[in-house]
Amino acid sequence: MCAVLLAGLSACGGNPKQPAESPGQTAEALKKFDDEKFGMFIHWGLYAIPAGEWKGQYVRGIGEWIMNRARIPVKEYEQLAKQFNPVKFNAGEWAQVAKDAGMKYVVITSKHHDGFAMYGSKVSKYNIVDATPFARDPMKDLSAACAAAGLGFGFYYSQDQDWHEPNGRGNTWDFPAGRNSQQYLRDKVMPQVKEILTGYGQLSLIWFDTPGMLSDQQVTDLRRMVKTLQPMCLINSRIGHGKGDYLQTGDNAIPIQVYSKTKWEVPATLNDTWGFKKNDHNWKAPADLIAKLADIVSKGGNYLLNVGPTAEGLIPEESQSILRTIGKWLDVNGESIYGTSASPFYFPDITWRCTVKPGKVYLHLINWPGREFRFEGLESEVKKAYFLANGKDVPYKREGNTLQFTLPEAPVDPYDSVLVLDIAGTTPRVAAGFASGSLPAKLDLYAWTARLRGEEIRYDRKSMSATNFKNVDTEKNELWWYPYESLEGNYSVEITYACDSKAAGSEFRIGAYDGQNAPRAVEGRIESTGGEFVTRKVKGTLQVARDDRYIGFSLPDDDKSAGVRVRKITLIR
Repeated sequence: MCAVLLAGLSACGGNPKQPAESPGQTAEALKKFDDEKFGMFIHWGLYAIPAGEWKGQYVRGIGEWIMNRARIPVKEYEQLAKQFNPVKFNAGEWAQVAKDAGMKYVVITSKHHDGFAMYGSKVSKYNIVDATPFARDPMKDLSAACAAAGLGFGFYYSQDQDWHEPNGRGNTWDFPAGRNSQQYLRDKVMPQVKEILTGYGQLSLIWFDTPGMLSDQQVTDLRRMVKTLQPMCLINSRIGHGKGDYLQTGDNAIPIQVYSKTKWEVPATLNDTWGFKKNDHNWKAPADLIAKLADIVSKGGNYLLNVGPTAEGLIPEESQSILRTIGKWLDVNGESIYGTSASPFYFPDITWRCTVKPGKVYLHLINWPGREFRFEGLESEVKKAYFLANGKDVPYKREGNTLQFTLPEAPVDPYDSVLVLDIAGTTPRVAAGFASGSLPAKLDLYAWTARLRGEEIRYDRKSMSATNFKNVDTEKNELWWYPYESLEGNYSVEITYACDSKAAGSEFRIGAYDGQNAPRAVEGRIESTGGEFVTRKVKGTLQVARDDRYIGFSLPDDDKSAGVRVRKITLIR
């Protein structure tokens, strides 16, 4: 076992006389990461066998958490390893799916919270080589396949939660006693992280998760080992204690506006789960995912989109079809995504998003505005306007800093029609009051920009609204918007929704949540709108603090009004 690394790293192959980090190499890796924009997340493990059911009973929640949600004893869960034999696994095919999707890097679970190593670990026999009939290391194949395909390769590693270990965090049904975090770090985390750093070539990143138990010093030791063994390996913020190289947002959590304080990445699902669940067919439409890609990149982030392979080792056909549709769009429009910078403009609604390169502004028309499109805030001279997909010029008129474009009747692209503006100068000149960071006095938070929480909630693209707010214990069906320090202030609130008389009656809550205290909230009652969308003022004032984690909409008490269709919340400063 690797000794505790408090005084140095010599026990794990590092040289304590050398600097633990090279800021220049981290900066170089971050620049490459920022240019790539789009990656594949893979959640694969023993949880793919039960696939959402335990002893004939459906288990709510994400698939890889079934051991926790069903409180499965370690000895019972361990038996799944004897069944795990993914004979249809083909690393080359997996890498090709990522390549076809236009993704630039792959991140896969080496050990999730269930404690099972999906690689050939010498630290614990509880791994895919020693404990399963498969008896070989699929990560060797996948790292090689990604290298051959020109894809970056990284590992997810759960460094804090481990339901298999008495000293890991999370399993209170088998191990109710206290935890010795230092022993867990010394005996399992450090030596296993060393294994994945030294046995699979150059890693683009290590994706840590759910910090909570480890101390600042313990996290510092873990980071130092990573950076000593692989200086170009990035570390996400979920290592804990502010020790990451870039910000990991919450799951499926996209900032409402441009966020430029640091580099960031959104981990997101193709359906409701991460690990495979056989009954989860809530696949997101390619139109929505392509729009989300444009949205995330325009705000300064990367999009890490997940697939959950089956226990046989197959990426579901639905996942493959969706991803290849995204890839076909990127084949034509990738210039507006890869290597771009975030929008210099704030976003007033969900009609368009913006990315930029030197001398170019890319306007992503993700919700077709019709024959006329009004774009405000650009002071730079426009030398030419044309569609990226076909190169055809787009006529426009200019009045001050407003451009009025005349568009064709139908979108040039069914998902995202990219309008390119060739401008004078390298950097767009933005008019006062339109720059990212300078929000208007009245800001719409559309359901489309929210995280849709819960298994039942659905989004209808045609009506631009979310519905089916079923009342359940976990995970509650709510809308969450993530301000990321952009909305501090006091607001009056409006809600735009549609509801027929049969579905009226539930009380709703719109609150600002800091994750620790009760929400600061305004409340109202869902009233019938005759099925038509209306905008109604909510009584009271909503106070949003700088560090609030999210703004949420919910029906906290019942689901009589589950069928309400919520289009947007409007905050008026």
